[in-house]
Amino acid sequence: MRIVLCNEVLRPMPLAAQCAFARQAGYDGLEIAPFTLADDPTRLTADEITELRRAIAAQGLAVASLHWLTMAPEGLDLTSLDAEIGSRTRQALLRLVDLAAGLGAGVIVHGSPAQRRLGAQAKDQRAVAMAHIEAAARRAGEHGIAYCLEAINRRECNFLNTLAEAEAMIAEIGAPALRLMLDVCHAAQEEQDSLAVLAARYCRQGKLAHVQLNAANRRGPGQGDHAGGPDAIAPLLRALTESGYGGDLAVEPFDYVPDGPACAARAIGYVRGVLDGLEKDAVDKN
Repeated sequence: MRIVLCNEVLRPMPLAAQCAFARQAGYDGLEIAPFTLADDPTRLTADEITELRRAIAAQGLAVASLHWLTMAPEGLDLTSLDAEIGSRTRQALLRLVDLAAGLGAGVIVHGSPAQRRLGAQAKDQRAVAMAHIEAAARRAGEHGIAYCLEAINRRECNFLNTLAEAEAMIAEIGAPALRLMLDVCHAAQEEQDSLAVLAARYCRQGKLAHVQLNAANRRGPGQGDHAGGPDAIAPLLRALTESGYGGDLAVEPFDYVPDGPACAARAIGYVRGVLDGLEKDAVDKN
């Protein structure tokens, strides 16, 4: 499993410096938040996208995925019933899928809780959101990209809070590129089953395409409030390994303690340490 870093953790470093730091820390690649690339990432030209990809590859890194899709340009809203906002959101999503393809990403994560909330007309808003997701997922499928719906805790968003809800919407939409992803912070707060049980189930069903590592308190993996709490990643990583998970592990803290670079460096050491321990346990058992 590759371990990648969500690049907004290293802002305000320029992209080249982010890449150099991530490589030196031991990461295999980046998960890119498009808003870190430009005020309006949907307007990046083909030449600019190619140059970004070359700059990342020059440090021996890959772009694994994109996330925080609708943070930029300003004014996007997946659930808006306003025709103009809806049109701009649809076009932005399609262009961001093309950006992901241009950067070589194999996964798109659709989270962005602030831009996907339901209001008084929830039924109509849900239908609008589903139409946008279907269009973006079908474009992703044309590029061979998995388009993942992220379940987000109910304190941040009132739309798609659990993996079961995301799974049901994926089945309802029916676009082949739609997949599930598991975010430790959100799942630890919302799911009844453990991370390990969820991972084993959805890996076995071939539905899990991506995993984001963090803690329920929004800090980095291993920085949770309780060592054996519901956000402990050792059982999750064991389940992923035993289930043959072939996707990436993206380090995505929200609260950078003590700061972004230090948090990123600590996280990669912690995750690799857990994986090394699991590998040693497997060897000892044999």
